[in-house]
Amino acid sequence: MLSAESAAGQYPIEAVATMDNVAHEVETDSTYREIIESSRKVAHNSVADGIVAAAREIAETTNVKAICCFSQSGTTASLVARERPRVPILALTSIRSTARRLCLTWGTNCVVTGEVDRFKMAVVNAARCAREQGLATEKDLIVVTAGVPFNTPGTTNILRVAPCDERLIFNADPE
Repeated sequence: MLSAESAAGQYPIEAVATMDNVAHEVETDSTYREIIESSRKVAHNSVADGIVAAAREIAETTNVKAICCFSQSGTTASLVARERPRVPILALTSIRSTARRLCLTWGTNCVVTGEVDRFKMAVVNAARCAREQGLATEKDLIVVTAGVPFNTPGTTNILRVAPCDERLIFNADPE
């Protein structure tokens, strides 16, 4: 009813505000995380499933501030969202339509970036975006997921815990 009201009714702003209030109330309930975690299904049918499950686990057991996903089709970011991590998800894509679609995905912040052809530059872009979006500072760590070869949908196969300080990224991986 509320979605129909927000789309075509006389009180769309109030309807969306009500939906927002309900979501905030549910997500701040003390049992919300327990219910999410107990209902999580283990779906390790592919390398991508394993990568996103590992990204969530690393983010939740360390001091990582965000999970950054490079995604052409949006599948990787959607898989991460399915895991319902306790940290923000930053979806990075060079395809505007993918970013628009991902804006509707649970917990996902989307950024349209330029294309990258090397994982090192993907990590640098992810660190910059995490800082620009206010998800992390230069002293923080992020998890970066991507697929190699780049710009090929369905190739999620790499994960890195990286600093948000670009100097540390370049020092760790000299050319």
